[in-house]
Amino acid sequence: MKNVEWGKFRVGQLFKIENTLSFNTNKLVPGKQFDYVTRTSQNQGVLQKTGFVNSKNINQAGTWSLGLLQMDFFYRQNPWYAGQFVRKVIPIIDIKPIAIPFFTSALNKLKQLLLSVLVRNVDKTFLNSELTLPIKKDGDIDFDFMERFVADLEAERIEKLEKYLSENKLNSYELTEQEIKTLENFENIEWEEFKIGNLFERINTKKLPFKADELSKHKTGKYNLPCLTSSFKNQGLNYFAPKEGTTILRNVISIPSNSDIYRAYYQSSEFTVLSDAYAIRWILDDVKLLPNQYLFAVQCINKVTDLPLYSYKNKLGGWNIVKSKYIQLPIKNDKPDYRIMDILISAINKSVIKELVLYVERKKKELNELNKIK
Repeated sequence: MKNVEWGKFRVGQLFKIENTLSFNTNKLVPGKQFDYVTRTSQNQGVLQKTGFVNSKNINQAGTWSLGLLQMDFFYRQNPWYAGQFVRKVIPIIDIKPIAIPFFTSALNKLKQLLLSVLVRNVDKTFLNSELTLPIKKDGDIDFDFMERFVADLEAERIEKLEKYLSENKLNSYELTEQEIKTLENFENIEWEEFKIGNLFERINTKKLPFKADELSKHKTGKYNLPCLTSSFKNQGLNYFAPKEGTTILRNVISIPSNSDIYRAYYQSSEFTVLSDAYAIRWILDDVKLLPNQYLFAVQCINKVTDLPLYSYKNKLGGWNIVKSKYIQLPIKNDKPDYRIMDILISAINKSVIKELVLYVERKKKELNELNKIK
């Protein structure tokens, strides 16, 4: 990187920007052929999938969407429809697929500039801004460097991902005979309601002598223990504190007590509680739940749809309300069927992980082919 030369290019030389013909969600139809893109920054801007609505509103794949709320650029690999306040950015130069992530990163460096202007000035500001890109000796854009750089990054990430899948025994997605039978017999599973307070207890934790803004958002030095807050991002773990003097938890469920998005999470790794949240653990039958069983239980908790009504902001909240709610669990001999809980989550994990494993295999093949070309 130290030896790379960089040059500035006016965006209008590389891209054009256009309005999209938008419509509201009430026009969406069943199907997954098209992305429906809005100005949100979540899920790459995709609110949901839709079938064919009409031909005039379709935006072609191979463009970028720009949501005029957070000013985030997302590359669109699929044909897409748009909601309100979304622009499409169209390349007027030839960009190979391997270099797309490089340009996406470069475009997103314009975010703060675009946020500083009025919406009506976005197009003009965008076209007149500059991107800093690698260049050859003759001053042309060095696409070869971009492709090598992105390929090396992808190879590094794929290697780490493959190692993670292998170490956590997630690289096999073939269902066992037992899992297949359990899924086929799902309609015959017997369920029963259980009071949350009979299943779990709230864990008392030491109060930390920190406020969130006093802590690092990144693991650094002795600040290496994730801290739980009411945030829904990263399962509520967005700060780091020293381990000394803290209550260290793992293999429990965390619940926010002050959040507009009231969602419980299974926490498999070490963490501590900072503020506006708490943790609960299973106590029924003195059973120590396996990770898959905890994952099953947390989804059952999240199906209790009225939990947001009892958040701290509504002056009720906390464990005293949550523990009085009921969830449904599969049963055997009038007790939770822990075996079925484990098997069902194992089968779901494999179904979900299948696409990831196949993605790793596909990317490895693509990268190997690219290296042969080099």
